[in-house]
Amino acid sequence: MSRARLTEDEITAGLTGLPHWTREGDGIARTADAPDFPAGIRVVTAVAAAAEEMDHHPDIDIRWRTLRFVLSTHSAGGLTALDLRLAARIDAALAAESAG
Repeated sequence: MSRARLTEDEITAGLTGLPHWTREGDGIARTADAPDFPAGIRVVTAVAAAAEEMDHHPDIDIRWRTLRFVLSTHSAGGLTALDLRLAARIDAALAAESAG
């Protein structure tokens, strides 16, 4: 997957399929509440596995059952296709635990 920085049009198009994500500067972010703390940790564990597989690591903040993810490709100075792909995998991990 390319680490080339996306254009504004590519970012806009990519975010249409990621309705829970919002643009924040050079990144995208999502906050979600897991059903409980153990479910939140399972989500983070699934995201960690995906991140390792992709060699692309999000910023993650855990506050009891509230999870916040921020994605940006720092080496590209902004968003790349990796960020959009990992956002979709985070969404799937959250859906698996019925977090929203």
